[in-house]
This record gives sequence, C-alpha cells and structure tokens, in this order.
Amino acid sequence: MPFPTERPRRLRRSDTLRRMVRETHLSVDDLIFPLFVCPGTGVKDEISSMPGNYRWSVDLLPAEMEEVAALGVPAVLLFGIPESKDPLGTGAYAEDGIVQQAVRAIRQAVPELVVVTDVCLCEYTSHGHCGEVAEDGEVLNDPTLDLLAKTALTQAQAGADIVAPSDMMDGRVAAIRETLDGNGLQGVAVMAYSAKYASAFYGPFREAADSAPQFGDRKAYQMDPPNRREALREVALDIEEGADMVMVKPALAYLDIVREVREMTDLPVAAYNVSGEFSMVKAAAANGWIDEQRVALEILTAIKRAGADLILTYWAKDVARWQAAGGGG
Repeated sequence: MPFPTERPRRLRRSDTLRRMVRETHLSVDDLIFPLFVCPGTGVKDEISSMPGNYRWSVDLLPAEMEEVAALGVPAVLLFGIPESKDPLGTGAYAEDGIVQQAVRAIRQAVPELVVVTDVCLCEYTSHGHCGEVAEDGEVLNDPTLDLLAKTALTQAQAGADIVAPSDMMDGRVAAIRETLDGNGLQGVAVMAYSAKYASAFYGPFREAADSAPQFGDRKAYQMDPPNRREALREVALDIEEGADMVMVKPALAYLDIVREVREMTDLPVAAYNVSGEFSMVKAAAANGWIDEQRVALEILTAIKRAGADLILTYWAKDVARWQAAGGGG
C-alpha cells in the first residue's frame, strides 16, 4: 500500500509549529464587552446566573471602564435597567435615561472606548415585550419604530458611537438611520441584530436585565430557530436599509448562519456569545467538569473561525487577561 502524499501530523509536532500554521487567530480587538447599568449609587450587584458579571450604578462605571480599556478591550455594549417601567418603555428614550447617563459618564472618563448601546424596549416596558403592545397582546410593528428611533437618537446624542437595534421589528434600521441622519448624526453607526433567534439561551440575561415577558413570548417577532434562509433575507433587508454591521444572535448554536452571513456580505459581521452559552460553561467549570479557560477560548475561536469579525462576549476581560498571560487565542 503506497504512503499518502500528505502527512498533516508533521505540522502538529510542537507548539511552535502549531502556532506557525494556525489558521484562525482570536484577538482582544475582536471583542465587545456587554454590561448592565442600573439606578442608585455605589451599586456593584453580582448577577447570580452570570458569575463575575454585575449590575453597575453609573457612578462606579468610570473605574470599571478604565479597567476595560487598560486590558485592551476596545468596546462595551450597554444594557439599561430603569428605575421604573411603563407600557411604552419611556425610560429607553428619555434624555436622562439610565443608558444615556452611562454613555455620558463613559465618554467623559474613557473617551477612547467605543460605546455601543442596545436599542430595544423590553428592559423598559412593564409587559416585557420589545415594542408597543395592542389591547389584544399583539406587538405593534410600525408604532414601535418611532420609539426605537427616539431611543437611538437620545443615545447617539449622549455620545454613543454605535447603536444596536435588537428588537427585530421590520423596518427599524431604516427608521433609525433616517432619524440619525436627519439630526446631524451621520457619523453614528448602526449594528443591526439582523438574525436574532427566539432562543432558549437567553435565560440568564433576562434575570440580569429583568426583561422576561409578562405574558406570551417573543416568537412572533424573533426568528424561528429552524430557519436558515429567512436569516439571510433578514440580513439582506437590514443591509439595504443602511446597517453598517450585521449580527447573528446567539452564536454557538448558529455557527452555520454566521458562516453564510459572512459569505453573503463584505460588511463587518458580529456574533453574540450569549448569556446561556457563557453560564453553562461557568456552571460546568464550577463543578470541576471542564477547564473554563480552554473551553471559552475554543468556543470563541469557533465563532471567529465561522466568520465573525466581532464577538460580543461576557468573557472579554478574561480573554484579555488570559492572552496577556500567554494563555492562547
């Protein structure tokens, strides 16, 4: 029997060889760190379902942001927990809303950080849905667009570099782009949650942000997990409406979608390594079943290998520390 013409194992014999031929490189520059801001002073409240992550009051944000920047993480994504909620989520678009306050504090303290703001109503509405709700419980698409555009506008006016609509209403990117441009904010980018699935992986986040729906679910506007072609249509529509970046959420169970989106557009592609993906690893590591660092880096590298340019992950600070200590990437 003749020998094969190729013997790939030759290039795996040492760590140096493996590094030389490594095809995918995970960098801290690829990462965006999500965090939660809340009312009050002196608040650093650990989220029980997301160990190592906290709800921060605005007065403590500057010190945390200085640490993020010192680690080399280039960007943060802000989610707000308002002092009170109402049916129209007015806290989302109030000029003195919690996220708007946080953006101003970060801009003043650490101007080099890129600030991304989540544009949605679910954390601010008393019913927990992502838009205005009719008497019969239907989430109304077109009336919600005005509220989303107002939210993006006040966030951008506060100093956000990128606004990220996560609601999955039809036409929201166009409404936001038109509103920003009409108010002289052409330089603010839109990162669209273009393929956001109605996933079971969001559980820990909903505890963190107190955003679980009070009735029904979000399946009527978030995407059905079995669908692939629909995701590509959603991405194409957001690009046509003026998105500067597109996102797939969640990441790990949707790597096929990340790959297909990467192949269909030259725009930057983001993928959200969501709370459930993070917390499962944390729980298994706490039980001694797996090595958190190795598994986290493997997951994030897989997301990058699938085609993501940017990864939103609660491990962002950890990755920066691991890589600084020579822990791979």
